[in-house]
Amino acid sequence: MAAMTTNVQRVALITGAGRGIGRAHALTLSAKGFAVVVNDIGAALDGTGRDDSPARQVVAEIEAAGGRAVADPTDVGSVAGGRAAVAAAIERFGRIDVVVNNAGFAHGGGDLGAPDQDELEALIGVHFMAAVGTMSAAIADMRTRHWGRIVNTVSEVALDTRMPGSLGYGAAKAAVWSATITAARDASQYGITVNAVSPGARTRMNADLLGALGSATIDLDPRHVAAVVAHLVAEEAGDITGRIIHAAGGELREYTTNRSSRTELVARLDAALG
Repeated sequence: MAAMTTNVQRVALITGAGRGIGRAHALTLSAKGFAVVVNDIGAALDGTGRDDSPARQVVAEIEAAGGRAVADPTDVGSVAGGRAAVAAAIERFGRIDVVVNNAGFAHGGGDLGAPDQDELEALIGVHFMAAVGTMSAAIADMRTRHWGRIVNTVSEVALDTRMPGSLGYGAAKAAVWSATITAARDASQYGITVNAVSPGARTRMNADLLGALGSATIDLDPRHVAAVVAHLVAEEAGDITGRIIHAAGGELREYTTNRSSRTELVARLDAALG
């Protein structure tokens, strides 16, 4: 197992780590020397159901490679659930140094013609509320050592008008995007960074969509995304916070927002308003 640059093994909690991108995060951070809490309830694509075998399998892979890991079945679909997952990590390893908020699903919520409140609340719960809960609990522990790394998972569908997206999933990811910026500002005084990754990777969640788009030849291995996250949580990344990185197929782009007075709409409004 790779040695850490500190003499104490750091502990990483990864939500939704039983499959796909989360599994790649868990294996990559373990190879970097982190003790890993593999949080996953083993839900179906619509967020329903329970199966502890994916998390246990990832733990087995990590241990077979000489790493330390524990499976955690906490349902993080609420603020309380997010806080409970952090508490489980601290109970098992005595500390929390890294949180990667990856758990989620994209189905449901309806549309503006027929919104489904229960499904919308489930999407907001597993994406936004979970991240708020884990960040709240983790920062409370991280600040005692003046060190911590948090990486949230967002999506292009949240704020990029070029991307098709569903009502509930896009809104949930937009909320995480905003929370990332807020948390980064609040946590910086404690030596804690908070960033987000917008991943492009082939997983069971998007396999049908990517197949329809004809992307079979594009290298969308989740390990490309995990490599970016591994850098964001590294010792040398202490000056990177409040940033949103899109990672797909080994290519990186940063999402930035700005306001401008030099747009066609502003010119039109100026002319109309005199």
